[in-house]
Amino acid sequence: MKLSPKNQEPVAIIACKVLQSTLEEMLPERLRRRTHFLDYDLHRSPDRMNLKLQATIDAIEIPGRIVLGYGLCGNGICGIKAGKHTLIIPKVDDCIALLLGSRQAYMREVHAAPGTYYLSKGWLESGSHPLKEYHEYTEKYGAEDTAWIMDQQYRNYERLVLIAHNQNDLNEYRPQALEVARYCRQWGMRYEEILGSDRYIRRLTEIIEDPDKIDDEFVVVPPGSINRQELFWDCSVSAFESSKKEMGSCE
Repeated sequence: MKLSPKNQEPVAIIACKVLQSTLEEMLPERLRRRTHFLDYDLHRSPDRMNLKLQATIDAIEIPGRIVLGYGLCGNGICGIKAGKHTLIIPKVDDCIALLLGSRQAYMREVHAAPGTYYLSKGWLESGSHPLKEYHEYTEKYGAEDTAWIMDQQYRNYERLVLIAHNQNDLNEYRPQALEVARYCRQWGMRYEEILGSDRYIRRLTEIIEDPDKIDDEFVVVPPGSINRQELFWDCSVSAFESSKKEMGSCE
C-alpha cells in the first residue's frame, strides 16, 4: 500500500549546495542533520545529477517524505524514482525561481530579459560563473581555445544579475559580482541587482514537517512512482526554450 505524505514521517532534504546557507538558517537542528547538499558541479551534467540524486534517495533507509531543493534543472531530476519514499519537488524550471521567491517573479524576469545570467550568494560561494570558468578553461585548454569556448557560451546573454535576499548580502557579495560583471562586459552584458525573496525556500522547510501546506507550487511523487517532465509542463517557459538552449543554463 502506498503511503500518502500525511502519514509519512519527514526523513530528509536533498538540495543543491547553492541553497545551503539559506536553508541552514531556517532549519531546526534535527532537520539540519537530515539534509544532504550536493555539489554545484552536477548542474554541468544532468546525467550525473540524476545518478547522484537517485543514489542519495536510495541510501535513505527509513521510508518518509523527502524534499528536493531542485527544479527541473536541465531535466536532471527527470526519471528519478521515489522508491519507498514520497518525493516533494518545487514546481519550477530551476533554482532561480527559488531565489526570487516564486515562479511568477521568475517569469517576469524571463519576459523582461530572457538572456540573463544569475549570480547569488550560493553561486559565488560554491558554484561557478563566467570568470571562474575562464580561469579553469585557460589552465586546461589555453587562452585561444578558451576565448572561443567562452564566446560560444555567453555571447547571447544581455544581462548579469546578482540576487540577494537582503541588503547585507547585496553589499557583501557585490564586489565579487562586479568583478564578474567587468569580465562579462566584452559581451555587452549590463549589471543589475535584485532583492529576491526567501519565501519559496522557506516553504521547503515548512512542508517537510507539515504536508498540509503542499499545494500546486510543488510536485508530489508518491512511493513506487517516477518523476516525469510532464508533471512540470504547466510551469515551463516554452516561449523561451530555444533561446535558453542557445545560451545554456542560467544557473
